[in-house]
Amino acid sequence: MELKHVHSGKDGIRLETTEGLMQIDWCTPDIARIRYTLNAELSSKESLMVVSRPEAEAVEYKVTDLPGHLEIATAELTIQVDKATCAFSYRAVDGTLLTREPARGGKTLERTEVYHTVFDASADTIETGQGADGLRARAEGVNRRLEREAFHTKLEFEWQEGEALYGLGSHEEGMMNLRGKHQYLYQQNMKAVVPVLVSTRGYGILVDSGSYMTFHDDAFGSYLWTDADEEMDYYFIHGPEFDQITAGIRYLTGEAPMLPKWSFGYVQSKERYVSQAELIAIVQEYRERSLPLDCIVLDWQSWTGNLWGQKTFDPERFPDPSQMMNSLHAMNAKLMVSIWPIMGAGGANHEEMNERGFLLGNQATYDAFREEARELYWKQANEGLFAHGVDAWWCDCTEPFEADWKGAVKPEPEQRLLINTAESKRYLDPGMINAYSMQHSKGIYEGQRAETSAKRVINLTRSAYAGQHRYATITWSGDTAANWETLRRQIAGGLNFCVTGSPYWTLDIGAFFVKNHKEQWFWSGDYDDGVADLGYRELYVRWFQLGAFLPMFRSHGTDTPREIWQFGEKGELMYDTLVNYLKLRYRLMPYIYSLAGAVAHRSYTMFRALAFDYREDVRVHAIGDQFMFGPAFMVAPVTEAMYYGPGSRELEGILKQRRVYLPEGEWYDYWSDERLEGGVTIEAKADLETLPLYVRAGSIVPLGPDVQYTDEQPEAVTRLKVYGGKDAAFTLYEDEGDNYNYETGSYSMIELSWCEADRSLTIGKRTGEYAGMQAVRQFAVELAGHAGSCIVTYEGEAVTVREEDLHC
Repeated sequence: MELKHVHSGKDGIRLETTEGLMQIDWCTPDIARIRYTLNAELSSKESLMVVSRPEAEAVEYKVTDLPGHLEIATAELTIQVDKATCAFSYRAVDGTLLTREPARGGKTLERTEVYHTVFDASADTIETGQGADGLRARAEGVNRRLEREAFHTKLEFEWQEGEALYGLGSHEEGMMNLRGKHQYLYQQNMKAVVPVLVSTRGYGILVDSGSYMTFHDDAFGSYLWTDADEEMDYYFIHGPEFDQITAGIRYLTGEAPMLPKWSFGYVQSKERYVSQAELIAIVQEYRERSLPLDCIVLDWQSWTGNLWGQKTFDPERFPDPSQMMNSLHAMNAKLMVSIWPIMGAGGANHEEMNERGFLLGNQATYDAFREEARELYWKQANEGLFAHGVDAWWCDCTEPFEADWKGAVKPEPEQRLLINTAESKRYLDPGMINAYSMQHSKGIYEGQRAETSAKRVINLTRSAYAGQHRYATITWSGDTAANWETLRRQIAGGLNFCVTGSPYWTLDIGAFFVKNHKEQWFWSGDYDDGVADLGYRELYVRWFQLGAFLPMFRSHGTDTPREIWQFGEKGELMYDTLVNYLKLRYRLMPYIYSLAGAVAHRSYTMFRALAFDYREDVRVHAIGDQFMFGPAFMVAPVTEAMYYGPGSRELEGILKQRRVYLPEGEWYDYWSDERLEGGVTIEAKADLETLPLYVRAGSIVPLGPDVQYTDEQPEAVTRLKVYGGKDAAFTLYEDEGDNYNYETGSYSMIELSWCEADRSLTIGKRTGEYAGMQAVRQFAVELAGHAGSCIVTYEGEAVTVREEDLHC
């Protein structure tokens, strides 16, 4: 492929080659959009992933024609194009190579035909059945019709020695550094795809594709491949730091809104609470035991009988939904309800969708790609559930065409790819099979936003797509099985998800499947006795400790109960340990909610792979079982049994410790305030009560009192604990907690700063205000390793506290 002609325009440059057209457009000085087609013109198709920013200013760039290559440069990023092969190289402004394509060229397009399956809605060709995770409906097509021509696209790279790659979403295999790996990218239970790669060389790649994809860095090559796109379309984002890259991704795909404050508290769920009386009784039990709780979840079959997906309450089990919500709200608890994109025949919701022609070919799943279908779906959810006071959505099964969750033997990865993508392509455009969840989430978000601004949208969903976060989604990792290997893999899966710019991820604490059903390959837990098995109790405690440091702290699963008291009673080790971490989560709420404020206002990421903060330290690149939780905490979950095996079998001779790598700098052991030098691997104390937890020197952590729910005692003293050793800063963010007034400026920020040189903490002048804000409040200032503290009355003006003041 040779370069023939070059045309410069206002925003970018068009390259005419011997094999098609390429276009480079500058979104910002750090972000380039690259497109390539074999057609006469580039596609005008609107992106579902990338938001339009008509107000964006034109980016200045310079084109330099050099003997062997073309150089296109902004103030931050340079793209070199080889004239003989059109191979791209990407360089920082100082000339540092970020990455490049092979010298022969790295972009390949292959024409492919896209077919549409035609169904006979009047024929009795629909097969329905109950799968492990809900209703399934399948239809055989009458014939296939040629819809259009598209391209298979292949984008190749020559990644550098020592370079680590992360991203691609949350996958069950738990790969951390993706170098030397391959991955299949299609939406499925335990596969939440976000087509983003982020490199420790300081750049990210966002592929704007809704089709299934593959990633390879192995014997078959180093590339990203897509199945059915109108053109090759991707974005190159220069950081170099991960926070800058994820901010660039959100600049392209939209910012994440504030989630309600209560959603960062504890969420109690299981499969399933069956009645209004049971939901209320569980919350009452939490309150009577003084165990913090903010939300309880109503899982599937809230509807009547077998009317799967009907968005109403069964009047026998939920005789007065509005009164139920009043009772829960009176106890300061919220309710999340699961809803489904698939609907069984016989229900009013299904009938209405069918009459309007809004069902896909299986005559059960609604077409979330149609705006009017999304509007009707919201209307049904609103009238049947939200109007009663329901607080949150659990959009389950948002990759609606699963086909391989059956049988005793797990299909091979290549089999699963073919089975599941073929099933999705039967009903959806092959170029859009990865985007269903995005459109489903969009309908829920826009519907609720149009209904009220008094209650923030929150949507727990099993699937993902780049930009879905702008619709207030939290993605969870799917229906996992209870064993130690799964727990270990979950951490890397979640970290790779959040590095893609999607900030909110969680999991089922304790795993979904606990028992082992040999006739179903996915039902592969190790603990047939559930909570009666001390081995499961130990695993659950460790999972719970991890959950306390995730964006959403949520227990869920089948086979065995999940409430705190199911794991013992007060005074018993496992019960007391669960309670300690539950209460710790709530004490950390000022810190956690400030991180949420940073997510919304500064494109921050709270659940952080170590490369966010230590990108150039090659020793962190493969660490998939430690992470940063905000700027202060490094968490090292325990992911192996130390006390019991399955069947309550006692283990002997196992040291109660785990290896932890402390990156360069000073660290504090959170539990003892002991100062430790970084740059080393240590053997950390890790008995059942102890999650290895460290605080980075140069941190300020705001802490609240023991409370029963997130909004309790807002007038209580807030502790400000300083971990000295270097200068520190933290922004304390507060707002009304559960409305959208923050979008018009109703929030406050207080800048906290520690000066190591004169050993002083400054509580800065408050900026902003909101309804219900405490104009006058008290802070208790503490210094790690220092016995004293000081109570400061704060009225909104800057106050400075010195180390010698901490004896008051």
